[in-house]
Amino acid sequence: MKRLQDKTVLITGATGGLGSHLTLALCHEGAQLILSGRSDERLKNLADALGGRPGQKCLTVAADLRKIEAPLQILKETRNVFERVDVLINNAGIQGPIGPCWENDGEAWQETLSINLLAPVALCRLFIPWMAEQGGGSIINLSGGGATGPRPRFTAYATAKAALVRFSETLAAETKPLGIDVNCVAPGAMATHLLAEVAAIGPERAGQQEYDQARKVLQSSEDLTRRAVALCVFLASSASSGITGKLISAVWDSWEALPDHLDDLQKTDIFTLRRIVPQDRGRGWE
Repeated sequence: MKRLQDKTVLITGATGGLGSHLTLALCHEGAQLILSGRSDERLKNLADALGGRPGQKCLTVAADLRKIEAPLQILKETRNVFERVDVLINNAGIQGPIGPCWENDGEAWQETLSINLLAPVALCRLFIPWMAEQGGGSIINLSGGGATGPRPRFTAYATAKAALVRFSETLAAETKPLGIDVNCVAPGAMATHLLAEVAAIGPERAGQQEYDQARKVLQSSEDLTRRAVALCVFLASSASSGITGKLISAVWDSWEALPDHLDDLQKTDIFTLRRIVPQDRGRGWE
């Protein structure tokens, strides 16, 4: 049996680098799909390429998450076709302005927060009551570089992603009684258009370390996308039930074994953001 055969999944940014790979995997696992993105043409081309099983529905919703009304539009169009949504994957995101914060365009900074943080928050707020009515569900928010440590020259992106992780942790505590799991995925550096932007803008704006890493990943034959896709499919499936409020790295964490450690995950702050105190670094300050 396909792992998502009984699931209806909504994914934003469906036609992007990670989004398109993830959409194909979700379809292969039997999910009914709602694909959201800005381009109606690209969405329809992606839907046509899926080739799902007979009776497997795929709804496309062209919506621009820069606009405040877009999340409600996605909800309304989804409700017109589907009786339930089991999984919400907030994958859409933009890089935003690159360079020192004080040199960034203010409107571009705000737009980055709107798409990377406020749109996922709005979608969560709209879909959670529907999920609660059906007895539960799963929300997967895509994190990224800067969520767990400083990322100079990418302040808008890093701020949005760090806030998204803390929002997800807090939301997970609120939705636990509703049977809704909320987690964040750190996908790792992948050869997507976001990384291409870093390479294209050069080391003077992005910083030498960011530029070198982008070039290395773009020139590498190693495909890290597969691990990110597999983790999202795992979190969308019933195999991850009860895992909630966590930031999980697709590349560095042994997430396949997480169901074996469910008690520890539920009772500790493992895989969460936290403040480091002197004792954590062996300092006995008074």
